[in-house]
Parts: sequence; structure tokens; C-alpha cells
Amino acid sequence: MSYGVISEETGEIYYSPEDVRTRLRQALETGDCRRAQKLLGVAAKTVGMTKVSHASGVSRESLYRSLSDEGNPSFRTIMNVANALGYTLTLAPKKGVGR
Repeated sequence: MSYGVISEETGEIYYSPEDVRTRLRQALETGDCRRAQKLLGVAAKTVGMTKVSHASGVSRESLYRSLSDEGNPSFRTIMNVANALGYTLTLAPKKGVGR
């Protein structure tokens, strides 16, 4: 991964893959779907859309479309992209929420 990637959404510079992962985790924990989607796009661009496309089985065009501001990716696409980026998505109970 190359460092110094600038987010199109916020103008923030992500200096490391760990920074992107941390922000992605925070977006998921707070339920900010759009931010999580955008951060997956930032991570995919950092790795390279062609490489992510091959690893995920999703065309480059679909990746750009799905991870854009107007995109509405399917859960399958999110899972495939996350897997291609080396992430795993898990569900865990919210803190302080009983059954």
C-alpha cells in the first residue's frame, strides 16, 4: 500500500493502512454507512482498483460506481471488497444493549 492517500470526501490524508482501518472500524461502530463505504473506496484505491477488482470478482467499473457517493453497493459487494482488502466483517453485540 502506498501512503499519503487523500480522501475525496474529507480531504484527510491517510498515512497508513492502520489509519484507514481505524477510521473504517469507527464508521462501522457508529453506523455511518456512507463513511464506511467511502473509506472502503479509499482503501481500494490505495491498493489499486484493478487488483481489488480481480481479488473481489467485481468489475472495476462496478467498484467505482458502488463505492462512490451515489453508490449503493450490495452486501455481497461489501463483503467481497472487504475480503479482497484483507478485512473481515463480524457482528458483535452493542455495548450496553441487552437481549
